[in-house]
Amino acid sequence: MTEPGTTEADPDASSPASARPRGRRWLRWGALGASVLVLATAATGWSLFRKLDANIRTDSGTAQALAPYEKERPTPVRAAGEARNILLLGSDNRGNGNGAYGRDEGSQRSDTAILLHIAADGRSATGMSIPRDLMVQIPDCRRPDGSTAPTRFAQFNWAFQTGGAACAIRTVEKMTDIRVDHHLVVDFRGFKKLVDAVGGVEVCLARPVHDREAKLDLPAGRQTLDGEDALGYVRARHGLGNGSDTQRIDRQQRFLGSLVKKVRSKGVLLNPTRAYPVLDAATSSLTADSGLDSLSELYELARSVRDIPEDHIRFLTVPRRSYELDINRDELVQPDAGELFTKLREDQPVRVADGGTERKDGKEKGDGSYRGTTADLDICANE
Repeated sequence: MTEPGTTEADPDASSPASARPRGRRWLRWGALGASVLVLATAATGWSLFRKLDANIRTDSGTAQALAPYEKERPTPVRAAGEARNILLLGSDNRGNGNGAYGRDEGSQRSDTAILLHIAADGRSATGMSIPRDLMVQIPDCRRPDGSTAPTRFAQFNWAFQTGGAACAIRTVEKMTDIRVDHHLVVDFRGFKKLVDAVGGVEVCLARPVHDREAKLDLPAGRQTLDGEDALGYVRARHGLGNGSDTQRIDRQQRFLGSLVKKVRSKGVLLNPTRAYPVLDAATSSLTADSGLDSLSELYELARSVRDIPEDHIRFLTVPRRSYELDINRDELVQPDAGELFTKLREDQPVRVADGGTERKDGKEKGDGSYRGTTADLDICANE
């Protein structure tokens, strides 16, 4: 309390005049330092964004190859918020550091092909595997040298080998009457990098595996595989199960479900030190069409599916059976395959149910479900 006739003391009144400017200088320097820090952080973020964005390779040749066939293609979905169909192709290109998996003969094949259907309401996603040995009608396609490969009835794998992604897209569209809106191609090296970036992916083996051809030496039981072993696990045909492509595809689908759970876990997406390597691995492994060849476009795609419950992320294989003229090839099971294509084309719900080794390749009698799995299924459930 002040005495009458006096005023409140100035806090700086007892300080030397020179001290006041020095205090303000420290405030100015502090503000300047904070501004520099903010700008540096923003610049670093922008630099990382540009690096990730530049990782993605654009496939402009596919759009050019498809352009002359536009009138033959299914009607595209143009309304915002509509369902999307994305063809995922796993290339077994032996170049780019993949020589350990076979001789590079100047061609590549679609070692894995999945048509991913994302529902319009954003509440479900269905990945339909297409066997590489499925006998289908492949339309005329342009080869890389500009010549045209004539229409032929052959195994599905032939389409990508002959005419790349464009021919694979045309073949899928002819078979299903479903418009392929986008496509993504990933190779062996990118797959391994992604698995390593998430810290490995959990699998389960009913018995030990010693497969020299697939370079696998694994114990039985639940375990986490690094990128190298994971690649051998999803590609092996002779050292696991009965050696059929059917079991290989089933194994790939269970692996993808386990990978989805790992990527969506808090330990990966919400941890910047772990999220960046995952994004770096994912973007550097991709070749995409012009509609998905930027980080912002891929982010929008990821955002559209991030809230899908894991039990609504489904994996199944197109209904098929052994081809009557060659047991080493497959053919579609009708009308089951046609009914599945209609459901995907019209964005209707698709149900899957696991049936183990006793389940037929087509639709299960009576319940309307297809043989498959969901991302929430425990990896050891079928072992």
